[in-house]
Amino acid sequence: MIEGVLGTFTLFQMAFIFIGVFSGIVVGAIPGLTGSMLIALTLPITFHMSALHATTLLVAMYVGSIAGGLITATLLRMPGSPAAVMTTLDGYPLAKSGQPGRALGFGITASFIGSLIAWVALATISEPLSELAVKLTPFDYFALVMMAMALIASVAGGDVIKGLVTGFLGMLVTFPGIDPSGGEIRLTFGSNDLLGGFKLLPVLIGVFAVSQIFADAFDMDARREKVEFSSRGIFMSVRDLKDQAINLVRSSLVGTFIGILPGVGASVGSALAYLFARLGSRTPEKFGKGSEEGIVASETANNATVGGALIPLISLGIPGSVTDAILIGALTIHSLQPGPLLFETNPDIVWNVIGVYFVATFVMFGLMLGLIRLYVSISVIPKSYLLPAIMVFCVVGVYSLNNTMFDVWTMLLFGIVGFLLERAGFNLGPFVIGYVLAKVAEAKLRQGLMFTDGDISPLFLEPLSAGMLLAAFALLVWSLWAERRRRLSSVLRGGGSKP
Repeated sequence: MIEGVLGTFTLFQMAFIFIGVFSGIVVGAIPGLTGSMLIALTLPITFHMSALHATTLLVAMYVGSIAGGLITATLLRMPGSPAAVMTTLDGYPLAKSGQPGRALGFGITASFIGSLIAWVALATISEPLSELAVKLTPFDYFALVMMAMALIASVAGGDVIKGLVTGFLGMLVTFPGIDPSGGEIRLTFGSNDLLGGFKLLPVLIGVFAVSQIFADAFDMDARREKVEFSSRGIFMSVRDLKDQAINLVRSSLVGTFIGILPGVGASVGSALAYLFARLGSRTPEKFGKGSEEGIVASETANNATVGGALIPLISLGIPGSVTDAILIGALTIHSLQPGPLLFETNPDIVWNVIGVYFVATFVMFGLMLGLIRLYVSISVIPKSYLLPAIMVFCVVGVYSLNNTMFDVWTMLLFGIVGFLLERAGFNLGPFVIGYVLAKVAEAKLRQGLMFTDGDISPLFLEPLSAGMLLAAFALLVWSLWAERRRRLSSVLRGGGSKP
């Protein structure tokens, strides 16, 4: 154990960590490019490397890519990676209000703390937590997703009905394609390109990045105010840490646990932590308008999912995300079999992964803060230069997924959808949450029904799933009641005029 961790601090290992984290941050900050794409493209390079150096480089890239997504999400409202989608809701408004340093500083510090707390779980309780996650039934997963969906309205900027409408629209987008359980073709309208459905990356990049490009293009002549950079507020003060302590711990735990759950991912972890933060906030009305709590929740959770996802990877051989699936491929290439026996046959690799994740967290924190002036300067680049470059990155990144123009057209289509939704006053957060969670909900419900031969009663009779469904119903009723009360209060303050 000790030898494996100490081996991380050799010259070559540290060099690979710096290269991996830096390249991950750069790729993670570019809309259209993702950490999984970077790791997949790097995989052939590791063929002639030792297993130790290969895992070091790839894990460091993983850490850097998740953290890097907050840069453009905060400064341009264009998430560099899907994991940073929720950060755009508050990071961009806070930066736009004249506090880009504070917005980035809160996000970077939250990323650091979330990663450290997840590392503690990775290093100490990986096997027990993994066994607990594996024991969850498909109905438990479905109930968890339903509870999250009931909270969709919480990110709707105060309008519950609009939030639900946008969320259900996001869910509908997941329907075209081949039914993952029965294999039937549905809603493809005879198009072979739709057999695989609408891919996650083209949809997310379209809704957030391309829609913002369209909005900025229509406002091209508007003068962009220069953001005055100030080092004040970059570092969270003791008071800030005290105010955010509960949020940091809760979001870290949410992110770590969601990371452990196979196939869920950082996007869901970030969304759930954001929703829980808003639910427990004393100032929920600030969410979506530059809330520091929202930034902290999103960035803490999405970085914590990295450590959480590594737990089932090294202890059970189960990938927690697409990136982890690629990492399993990397281990297999080097004749290593992830799972319980890895602790006995190759403990040096296991503890190297744990040590690299720890060191890479500090390197990420240093590189993000050290180059913060460079990140802030992005926001003052003329739109005539910036927008075409970002559009090129979006097109190239999306096209490289499957080398098909259909993904590019999908991206442009959802760019228009996102642009129109925002012009109509709808918040894009619920759309993304509905899109991401709907796939998980359908898959787990179908899986549970197959296990029980079509009997759905365990969903309502098992204590854990029944409790989460009850909580989902209560949250939905509470949201609608709070919205009605808010509107009634607004009417009374307005002298009795009708809403």
